[in-house]
Amino acid sequence: MRARPVSMQGRLIRSVLAVLTLIWLIAAGVTWIDARHEVNELLDAHLAQSAALLLVQRYGDFDDDDIVADRLAVRQPQPTVLFQVFQAGKLVLRSDDAPAQPVSGGAAPGYRTVAAGGTAWRVFAAADRSRDLLVLVAERSAARQSILWAVLRSTLWPLVVALPLLAVASWAVVRHGLAPLRALGQAVQARQPAALAPIVADGLTSELQPLLSSLNDLLGRVSVLLESERRFTADAAHELRTPIAAIRVQAQVAAAEADPAARQHALAATVSGCDRAARLVDQLLTLSRLEANGVTELTRVDLREVVRQVVAALAPQAGYKRQELRLEAGLACPVWGNDILLALLARNLIDNAIRYSPTSASIHVRLTCEHAQFALEVDDSGPGLSQPQLARLGERFFRVPGSGESGSGLGWSIARRICQAHGFALAAAPSARLGGMMARVSGRVHDEA
Repeated sequence: MRARPVSMQGRLIRSVLAVLTLIWLIAAGVTWIDARHEVNELLDAHLAQSAALLLVQRYGDFDDDDIVADRLAVRQPQPTVLFQVFQAGKLVLRSDDAPAQPVSGGAAPGYRTVAAGGTAWRVFAAADRSRDLLVLVAERSAARQSILWAVLRSTLWPLVVALPLLAVASWAVVRHGLAPLRALGQAVQARQPAALAPIVADGLTSELQPLLSSLNDLLGRVSVLLESERRFTADAAHELRTPIAAIRVQAQVAAAEADPAARQHALAATVSGCDRAARLVDQLLTLSRLEANGVTELTRVDLREVVRQVVAALAPQAGYKRQELRLEAGLACPVWGNDILLALLARNLIDNAIRYSPTSASIHVRLTCEHAQFALEVDDSGPGLSQPQLARLGERFFRVPGSGESGSGLGWSIARRICQAHGFALAAAPSARLGGMMARVSGRVHDEA
């Protein structure tokens, strides 16, 4: 089962509330520590003041009855403060409900927290050694906690009330801040599948502008890809119609022909038509891939070796027409490119020269590499092209009328696209050396240093 996507708004709200709660707890903790310190200091000072007042009093000799009589007359249900006065180690005065034994557990002056009768007390001890007096003033620790809580209630309750208000405000702020993102999502969701025009959204923040730009760039690339596929489909349907019809006719002729020689001629024409259709499909697929994906896997390639292999492969085709195919390539010519596409580039240029040049024509392939530049020139002694024809060279499916050669009209388009992808220049002009046509590819040499 597919997991439900996490809400960005919910995540942001939870994160903000978590941060606010953490800050609130830290503030409450700091307030608690500071308030407890201040309350303890204040109450400890009160204990010390009370002990000082008891210490300056004059005490005579008391017996046990006098001690009882001198206890405080006010009796509290649960006393919070008590005091004891000892002279020469004998209890001479105490408050109501104060025990007979010292509550401090010792006679050392100063503050201490002790447990007496199951209750925690904060005790201050003061002594007058000249009169052998010891005064103990104690306060119940629970009373201090009550005072501390009273102080904290008045301090923290506004924060307790403000926390839910902050949660609601955070939710509203986050929701308002994400409104442009929701609007962009709705705009994308509302688009039709075939709508590839750039998305226009007003009121986007600077953070969302790169996302919108990336989406529009993606739509642009998809549009180019779809247009390439549509063009490929249209081109294939247009160009394959003729060879397929010719193949069908030749097959019908072969099926109906009784003469073996005529049947063999029709079958040969059928095979030739199949070869033409296969070449056309290969050219169309190559051009479609180049337009859609460009060139990948660029490496350092020796263009001289690539051209040599192509010339060697096409030599039998030139020999069949008794043409002179000559290669001039001196030093190694390293370039940065794709060896398969560079071989296809050289093959298309040389194949065009062979196909459109007459029998016994001359075709010269010359590769020069100097001054960090290379030039690959293919000259032929064929009829060449007129200026209007040169201007149309590169149009898809354009073929020179009256040439008598079959072809797809895509060879020059593929060559030009390969050159564009490699950053090379491709030009065509009348051949000054052989009088026909000259195709020239030029570019930079790849220097490892």
